[in-house]
Amino acid sequence: MLGMSANSVSYNDQGSVESGVDAAQENSNIPGSISGGGAAFSLFSSDYKKNEDLKEMLESNKESLKLEAMKRIVGLISKGKNASELFPAVVKNVASKNIELKKLVYVYLVRYAEEQQDLALLSISTFQRALKDPNQLIRASALRVLSSIRVPIIVPIMMLAIKEASTDLSPYVRKTAAHAIQKLYSLDPDQKEHLIEVIEKLLKDKSTLVAGSVVMAFEEVCPERIDLIHKNYRKLCNMLVDVEEWGQVVIIHMLTRYARTQFVSPWREDAVFDENSATTFYDSEEERRVDESKPYVMDPDHRLLLRNTKPLLQSRNTAVVMAVSQLYWHLAPKHEITIVTKSLVRLLRSHREVQYVVLQNIATMSIQRKGMFEPFMKSFYVRSTDATHIKTLKLEILTNLANEANISTILREFQTYVKSQDKAFAAATIQAIGRCATNISEVTDTCLNGLVLLLSNRDETVVAESVVVIKKLLQTQPSQHSDIIKHMAKLFDNITVPMARASILWLMGEYCEHVPKIAPDVLRKMAKTFTSEEDIVKLQIVNLAAKLYLTNSKQTKLLTQYILNLGKYDQNYDIRDRTRFIRQLIVPNEKSGALSKYARRILMAPKPAPVLQSAFKDRDRFQLGTLSHTLNSHATGYLELSDWPAVAPDQSVRNVEVVELVKETGSAALGKSKPAKSDKKFYSDSEEEEEEEEEEEGSSSEDSSSSSEESESESESEENSDDSNKSSSSQSEKSSSESDSDKKTQKKQHKPASKDRKQKNGNAVKNETRSGSESGSESSSSESSSESGSELDSNSDSGTDQKKNTKSKPVQSKPVTKQVEKKEVSLLDLDDFSPAPVTTTKSSILSPSLLSDLQGLSVSPTTSALQASSPVFVPETSHELLHRMTGKGLSAQYRFTRQPCIYGNSMVSLQLTLSNSSDQALENIHISEKSSTGQNIHRFSAIERLEPQASVTVSMGVDFNDSTQAAHFQLCTKEDEFSVSIQPAVGELLLPITMSEADFTKEQGKLVGMNESSATITMTPENISSQSVNRNVVSAANLGVIPSNQENIHRFAGKTVSSGCLVLVSVALKDPDALITVNTEKTVIGSMLLRQFKTALTNITS
Repeated sequence: MLGMSANSVSYNDQGSVESGVDAAQENSNIPGSISGGGAAFSLFSSDYKKNEDLKEMLESNKESLKLEAMKRIVGLISKGKNASELFPAVVKNVASKNIELKKLVYVYLVRYAEEQQDLALLSISTFQRALKDPNQLIRASALRVLSSIRVPIIVPIMMLAIKEASTDLSPYVRKTAAHAIQKLYSLDPDQKEHLIEVIEKLLKDKSTLVAGSVVMAFEEVCPERIDLIHKNYRKLCNMLVDVEEWGQVVIIHMLTRYARTQFVSPWREDAVFDENSATTFYDSEEERRVDESKPYVMDPDHRLLLRNTKPLLQSRNTAVVMAVSQLYWHLAPKHEITIVTKSLVRLLRSHREVQYVVLQNIATMSIQRKGMFEPFMKSFYVRSTDATHIKTLKLEILTNLANEANISTILREFQTYVKSQDKAFAAATIQAIGRCATNISEVTDTCLNGLVLLLSNRDETVVAESVVVIKKLLQTQPSQHSDIIKHMAKLFDNITVPMARASILWLMGEYCEHVPKIAPDVLRKMAKTFTSEEDIVKLQIVNLAAKLYLTNSKQTKLLTQYILNLGKYDQNYDIRDRTRFIRQLIVPNEKSGALSKYARRILMAPKPAPVLQSAFKDRDRFQLGTLSHTLNSHATGYLELSDWPAVAPDQSVRNVEVVELVKETGSAALGKSKPAKSDKKFYSDSEEEEEEEEEEEGSSSEDSSSSSEESESESESEENSDDSNKSSSSQSEKSSSESDSDKKTQKKQHKPASKDRKQKNGNAVKNETRSGSESGSESSSSESSSESGSELDSNSDSGTDQKKNTKSKPVQSKPVTKQVEKKEVSLLDLDDFSPAPVTTTKSSILSPSLLSDLQGLSVSPTTSALQASSPVFVPETSHELLHRMTGKGLSAQYRFTRQPCIYGNSMVSLQLTLSNSSDQALENIHISEKSSTGQNIHRFSAIERLEPQASVTVSMGVDFNDSTQAAHFQLCTKEDEFSVSIQPAVGELLLPITMSEADFTKEQGKLVGMNESSATITMTPENISSQSVNRNVVSAANLGVIPSNQENIHRFAGKTVSSGCLVLVSVALKDPDALITVNTEKTVIGSMLLRQFKTALTNITS
């Protein structure tokens, strides 16, 4: 946007007449503008002239002029100039048909809607219409503008818009809805409960684009509702790598708070960890520890969080690195915290603002764990170009890192720093030397001698600071340092800084017995200059006089009385009060009480040596990386980190039992499985891949679990090719049995071999996913030819069976290419699309001899375990396709037959009923060759003639690509064309399959994490019955019922028609609640099915 404004007009940031030059330059670019003298005149009327020209351009009939004006206005805003008076002219263009113009208008409105509320309210109807715009950017911009109008009266409209946007197909719009939640909450906190419902819905969103925004809304609106995170915890951990950087920071901070409430402390002395931290995620490790009676084992979900955040330490964003560092500091076992050290040191090469925050956090860390940063000590040496606040922080860290081994090196550095021209830094260095001397007794004498040498320094600040530090050091062993006190007394006349003079006087008084001859003489000098000294020095003179009176009254009695008389009439009341108190305490008379007997014990009491502590000593009470930690005080909105719970809360809230199943398979976060796998893996070396899997377990599980997110364009393109290979290969086995009339015979031939293969290597699904392209390249040419041939045919528009078996070898990559193009059809529903299936016969892949050779080499379940079954329930409900009024007498209704489509294995079978309600016959009823949305449609044969009041039923097939996006096409007669569309319910995109309960559990274990959606609903006791639950689930979706040995758990299975992905549904009844779980790779289908089941089961009627 800013780039456009820069290109359209040249702005000049130089000179004191900036606005006038801007106006002159802009006027020169406007047709018909005044040049020459007009430009010069514009120096004196720049704002008026500039805005008038822009108004004229905005009110012109030419789109190009309006667009040019808006670019300039946005450019003005970006430079911080006020363009609010153009609001009426701009808002008129909000309903423009030009998309580019509309985007710029919305940018302007977001900026000024709050200031010009009345005018913005006039356009609310336009914004509401824009919420239904086909363009996702317009929908999002409209919502953004609507939420920027801060008027309580439109709160209901905003609430409705947010709810609608939260269910939008575009993740970008859903992200904008999450942003709007925070704005609405700040405008009307009473909407909190309604907003929490929307947040709960958006937290279940599978898009990485939405995750960060909704967690930010959660933190703003209801950070205490930690229960909303339970079900989404593992999903957030797995998708963290793919979320945008801003979202990563927010999620990491939220998960840090969550983990402190849900896991027990890993810092206990009896905690035991394996060197390979990732292995604590697996059962075998945990069982071994139980056998050895170890008292602590890290929760697998705790380990999941640490493992998935570790790669982010390499992020280019400093905030992300800082967030991960604080997470490890607050959550990781102590021996693992050191992995953040290098990343934090790397950030010190950044800008000084970043250095400041990072150094503050390192300073806090280095107090408790010196060993973390000691190897990188040289990184904290002060540079001459560093700012003072950076130098001071580095000094703090070097002091914290000092120990017996490196103190000599550090003191050499400090000697250089003391000579710095930066006086504040030099003074801080002397303080640091004092701290080192206090903390390390071996160098105390060395430091004292060095500080005494500094007393002869020309710089008063250095001398004063040295005196103060020496005073503190001498308190530790005063008897040995009478020479230093004498030396300081000699320098007293040359020292002018009040704090330094006061410190010397205090030392004289405190240790007057060690210097009995010098102290009275110093008091004599002070009596002469008492009236001209600073208040802090006067107080110490009074103290010195009192102490000398008690220890050496013969010499100092008269001096003391003189000083007390001077203090009695001083202008400062503190000094007057102190003088009167001292007189009554030390000079006995008839009025003085018993207190004077204890004067010596009071004034000469031994004082404890001061402890020189770091300024960051108490900052660890704040969470690292927060504003409160930086300011060292509670900032608004700061959320305290809770203490570790003594006993870990219930783990089942995060479905830990599902993780246990996954551990057995050795693919914890993968969740990528198909009902039947490709013949490609028959040619891969299973043993080598299993070894590779063990080595790369942690990283591959992270990568695969997060790579399916629809918001990341880079990972999306990679996923297309991977999914195309997987999908085509799986479909070649699974759906080929339905492509011909002899499908049953071929299925029987293939069962025995596939069953054995499944049993031997059921856990190598991950390797196949990771090396799909490699194993695919090793496939035989006969497989390539049969796959490509059938693929081309299933995507063709001919719809005939004859061509399916005639294609031969040519193009293996063609199906993938074609599918990528198909995925670009809509930006709103990327995750719904899937590569087209491959249709081929099993006999073309496996010969009898090959079957015997390949016994036991399969790496996934195949058709022996996952068998297609007939539909349990076929709805009779019909949906209107074309109304008789719209169709000029022709009406059409369609229904889903839930049977395998005879026209193509990837197609959904439909039955159309065409009726002629007119009084004339309709001829040549057919479907046009054009399909506006690009779905593959098998058209029914043209109906030559349909008599009046007659009806005819025909069949057709549509490949919806596993998406609920409507299929648009033209239903034509001889004279007319009618645009119609078929909107599939998500449950109709499935085909039922059957399997054993054990296979169901095994497959479900592979589809966890991001591939799992679940919800808990409440049902009335009389409605919880097996019959009613089964009936309502199978009526909502075309699924097969899996026999179950448990009365309270009902299981259902199916596969997506187009790609053959497994869809597993379980309903666990726990009176009065029911837990619905949907497991599938197709995350969008999973979430939509879950919503449908919740509706179906809460409306059960027995």
